[in-house]
Amino acid sequence: MSQRPGVHPINIGMLLTRNAQCRPDHLGIVFEEKRLTFREFNQNVNRIANALRGLGIDKGDKIATVLPNCLELLELYWGIAKVGAVAVPLSTLLMSPGLKSLITDSDAKLVVTNSQFIDMFEAIKQELPHVASDMYILTDKPSSKGYQDYHALKKAADDTEPEGVEIDENDPYNIIYSSGTTGLPKGIVLSHYVRTFYATLFASSFRMSPESVVIHAGSIVFNGSFVTLMPAMQVGATYILLAKFDAQKFIETVQREKATHVIMVPSQLIAILNSQNFSVEALESLEMICSVGAPLHLDVKEQLNQHLPNRFYELYGLTEGFITILDKTHYPLKPKSVGNPPPFYKIRIVNDAGEDVPIGEIGEVVGRGPTLMTEYYRRPELTAQILKEGWLYSGDLGYVDADDFLYLVDRKKDMIISGGVNVYPKDIEEVVAQHPAVIEVAVFGIPDQKWGETIVAAVSLRQPDVVTPEELMQWVNERVGAKFQRVRQVLILDEFPRSISGKILKRVLREQFAAEKK
Repeated sequence: MSQRPGVHPINIGMLLTRNAQCRPDHLGIVFEEKRLTFREFNQNVNRIANALRGLGIDKGDKIATVLPNCLELLELYWGIAKVGAVAVPLSTLLMSPGLKSLITDSDAKLVVTNSQFIDMFEAIKQELPHVASDMYILTDKPSSKGYQDYHALKKAADDTEPEGVEIDENDPYNIIYSSGTTGLPKGIVLSHYVRTFYATLFASSFRMSPESVVIHAGSIVFNGSFVTLMPAMQVGATYILLAKFDAQKFIETVQREKATHVIMVPSQLIAILNSQNFSVEALESLEMICSVGAPLHLDVKEQLNQHLPNRFYELYGLTEGFITILDKTHYPLKPKSVGNPPPFYKIRIVNDAGEDVPIGEIGEVVGRGPTLMTEYYRRPELTAQILKEGWLYSGDLGYVDADDFLYLVDRKKDMIISGGVNVYPKDIEEVVAQHPAVIEVAVFGIPDQKWGETIVAAVSLRQPDVVTPEELMQWVNERVGAKFQRVRQVLILDEFPRSISGKILKRVLREQFAAEKK
């Protein structure tokens, strides 16, 4: 059968099918006490894929999931792909209004969740017009409220490969909702081609092989999880999923399973370095430790590289599609950089008029490459604001050096303007993070009648009461590079507000600070 010009039959689910054929007895998936070969995992996936078709799910139908890390969610990611439906993973941190908003926005036809969320759904089911009353599935136990049993559906279905579904590279595979750090979450539509490029690009960049053992401790709702999930399936590596992040358990699992590759957000890396059972010996099997999701402060990078040299990678990227990678071989030469664009990607730094600025000058990071999103789902105006003539406008500020390596300065929206001067929170955070009592820091601006904005530093400490806010503020202000960078207030927090990916929510910090001042 002939294909349309420039369009190829690519289904990301083909990766699992191939592994089940080519290395059926290799350990494919580990979750808690369950250890599945690729043959066993593929049979489970085929059963849930055929069960979905039996429920009337067709190509292009949206399936919303509200699940913590679990084997069922992994099965759904691949089963949904095989039938040509679209996965819409939603955060377990959402409340009823947020769930209603995103399920409605995505046009989801079916919802898969567990009993923890029944009460939330009972409150909003009548307000979800696209989801029929019999299109709710529970993964953990049967419900008296009409929810279907995931495992009963799977058991009754056939384990052969689904047939008759034709997917091309431009068809959507999933919709990832932004964390909402700067406003209402937006549905980022990513195609089978984009996920295929994740598989090939990151397998190469991170030096994965069929013998690799990939471990993931963060939420697999977070787009960063696909950065290792897709290439692990590409090469047929073992993929270990932890139910949740716990630094001690993570270290124990790495040592026991001889894990080789991990991607983590900065807060997780910091927790591991400060864990009581941290040791070089326990983590020596790791060949790749990649930081993603937010800037990792230089002192943490240096500490990590001192203990575990020649393993550190950093990934800067937007779910919308542009990335740079700092390779482990580049880190010693450019430790403050977040890397350079991989093959087939281009980067520009532009001013407010959209004009390229000279090397070394700060501007907005703009890029393009093969992993650009299709659109913000049903939001053409917002799509047009961020995608212009094939270039993605990131909203991040940075500069490049003569070798095309990117140095991030800050989020455009996080920049503080104090007394008419641009102040970049990241510069101050780097100073605060050097204090021996500080574990994490977030710097943000608050309104001020005289200066426009003044600077607040929120911190978490290794031990309570080891330093007062006043002492820490004085210590920082003696070390910042300019008077306009001086901190006016320090907040000591027990914990930071975070997104599902672990990213600190500065918007929430500002709102909390404003509420306390009223």
